[in-house]
Amino acid sequence: MLTAGFMSLLDVSIVNVALPSIQDALDAGVAGTQWVVSGYALTFGLVLVTGGRLGDALGRRRMFLVALSAFVVTSGIAGAAGSEGMLIAARLAQGVAAGMLAPQNTGLIQELFHGAERGRAFGLFGATVGVSTAVGPVLGGLIIAAFGDDGWRWVFYVNLPIGLVALVLAARWVPKRESLRTGVVSQLDVPGIVLLGLAVLGVLLPLVQSEHGGLTTLWWMFPLAGVFAWLFVRWERAVVRRGRMPVLHPRLYTSTPGYALGATIGAAYFCGFGGMWLVFAMFFQQGLGFSPLESGLLVTPFALGSAVSSPLAGRAVARWGRKVTLTGLGLVAVGVGLVAVLVPLLPDGAVGYAVAVPLLLGGIGGGMVISPNTTLTLDRVPTHMAGVAGAALQTGQRLGTALGVAVLGAVYHAGVTDGAGYRTGLAMAMVCAVGFTLVAMTVAVADARRHPQRRLTAGQSPASRDGPLT
Repeated sequence: MLTAGFMSLLDVSIVNVALPSIQDALDAGVAGTQWVVSGYALTFGLVLVTGGRLGDALGRRRMFLVALSAFVVTSGIAGAAGSEGMLIAARLAQGVAAGMLAPQNTGLIQELFHGAERGRAFGLFGATVGVSTAVGPVLGGLIIAAFGDDGWRWVFYVNLPIGLVALVLAARWVPKRESLRTGVVSQLDVPGIVLLGLAVLGVLLPLVQSEHGGLTTLWWMFPLAGVFAWLFVRWERAVVRRGRMPVLHPRLYTSTPGYALGATIGAAYFCGFGGMWLVFAMFFQQGLGFSPLESGLLVTPFALGSAVSSPLAGRAVARWGRKVTLTGLGLVAVGVGLVAVLVPLLPDGAVGYAVAVPLLLGGIGGGMVISPNTTLTLDRVPTHMAGVAGAALQTGQRLGTALGVAVLGAVYHAGVTDGAGYRTGLAMAMVCAVGFTLVAMTVAVADARRHPQRRLTAGQSPASRDGPLT
């Protein structure tokens, strides 16, 4: 499950370094190649909740195998693309497959692990999220350097052997616990799926197109998204009153202890976390003239810190609860804040070395945020809703990432074009990232005060936890 999750999240960032090669090979335009990146992010976030509901209804193992198979196939098509249009279409389909796959990861962990061991499992999952996001540019640079002109194709082809191995092992090891419910497809809340999809699309599309004027040309989609979100909530309440199965139960946010606050913490944190990597890439490559590989290597301390702390934090959350998240957010704020202070003061040759320690500190903190927050947020969710609850949580994170990329990118460009230079732009963007982190910390403090003695539920069976939202 972690291998499949790593691949789907890695493909969010690994393709960035391959865009120049794709332009040369396919004679593609800048706008078209950007859709290779933004199209994947768009469809990924668009289908998460639908994928979670399908996993809850049809069986998570079944959906995991189907979505993983689709991800492998679409990766192969993307690598073999002979035109810009074919590559964009393959990436859109690949994003759909990844969005269907991701909720099964959290849903299966929620179903198969209980109590403290669930915290450890989510700790490993958190390490996977942190590492895959940060090392994408490094792996992309290494693959392109190794395969030359066709290196961009191998950025996609590398998923094939890994995905096939994961598919075989998942078919063998993931337990068969569910059987197809008769008529369940006809009972799916299709209007709810459509309304939620339109609401998410209205927010995501302007954000993922922000580098190409999406916020100025597509601003009208934000109020439209609000209308669709209101209609979605009204519709879901009506579905519940009729005794049918909603795509996203309204009481998930109102009657599940800590879920709404945990989802808010995750979204706010990812605003800063997801936006930093684009800013670092622009600063190191455009500002200091480093190669994509060098740029990626310079931010790996964050990934290393996250990889070390996530499993440890996953173990600690059973005893210390929300305190783990608060400590992690504090370390992230300090680490990123130090980057903002140091970069304007140092010569070019020293910047990469100087930010290594603050990024390592921030990475250690980041590993203490993602997995403990996921564990605590999903802990009281009934097992039969684990897929859709995890998907809604990840949708918030994808929206946060898109917002963070747009805001931090705009702040960085404002600093650069104002004549102050790349260093000031980076410092301003890092201060903005600290601001998002402090918002997440404020919500985490509110959650800690609301549930001061909160601990993980003991090792309960799934059946004993299926009552509250049925």
